[in-house]
Amino acid sequence: MGVAFALLAGSFWAGYILTSARAGRLVPGHDGLAVALVVSAVVVMPLGGAGASAAFEDLHLLALAAVVALLASVIPYSLEFAAVRRLPKHVFGVLLSLEPIVAAIAGWLLLDQSLGRCASPRSCW
Repeated sequence: MGVAFALLAGSFWAGYILTSARAGRLVPGHDGLAVALVVSAVVVMPLGGAGASAAFEDLHLLALAAVVALLASVIPYSLEFAAVRRLPKHVFGVLLSLEPIVAAIAGWLLLDQSLGRCASPRSCW
């Protein structure tokens, strides 16, 4: 079952890379990315609409959500979109596969999260 899920995830990543490369060639600037983010927001809106209503009642929470949206979606996807235009697809795919490793190391160093046996970065040094 795990192998089937890994193959499914890999096929979706391949589709993402190929689709991004094609959109990067066909659509100038970041227009394609803007459309993709709007479409994805509309698709998931029914799933989180009730919970999101609380953010519209609290300006601090709304500002925090906007910052998270910029840091978690807009900036990373803009950088990926720029990279996929400049790099061959196979190189971009390898670099994209390194993201979980970089995220794990960042979580370990910056957030003091455990990786395997180490309880914290300081306990493994």
